[in-house]
Amino acid sequence: MRLQQATRCALFAVLELAQDPDRQISAPDIAEKYGISANHLAKVLRDLVRAGLVESMRGAGGGYRFSGNAKRVTLYEVVHMFEDIGSKPGGRPEGGDSSDIGRALGQVMNEIDETAVSTLKSITLATLLKLIHRNAAGQAGSRSKKDSVNA
Repeated sequence: MRLQQATRCALFAVLELAQDPDRQISAPDIAEKYGISANHLAKVLRDLVRAGLVESMRGAGGGYRFSGNAKRVTLYEVVHMFEDIGSKPGGRPEGGDSSDIGRALGQVMNEIDETAVSTLKSITLATLLKLIHRNAAGQAGSRSKKDSVNA
């Protein structure tokens, strides 16, 4: 599954902020850390503020802070804000859709979408943050082993 740029920006921002909900971070700082456009991120952050996942702190020391519940907010909730995921196919039929092969392919694609939605709905921000920390700890341990071997 390929995510749109806005969705990736939203996930980077929400997860960065959810790591430490008491910390305020500016949009340019988040953008720099992840190599994304600060202007694009600012637009995404406005949507996240409207959704109640993030709050904006104005002023000299301002920035953004996570205001959701990382144990309850799922990846689906963030992704669904920016992607048309899990929607039933509609719109204009494309060539071949009404053929036996087209219907079978459509059925498979619908099952893939349903699996993706189910997976995204089952992973909370807290769960993903645990995975991030576990992976970081594993990488730090690997580096320590390499350093001791090379010494």
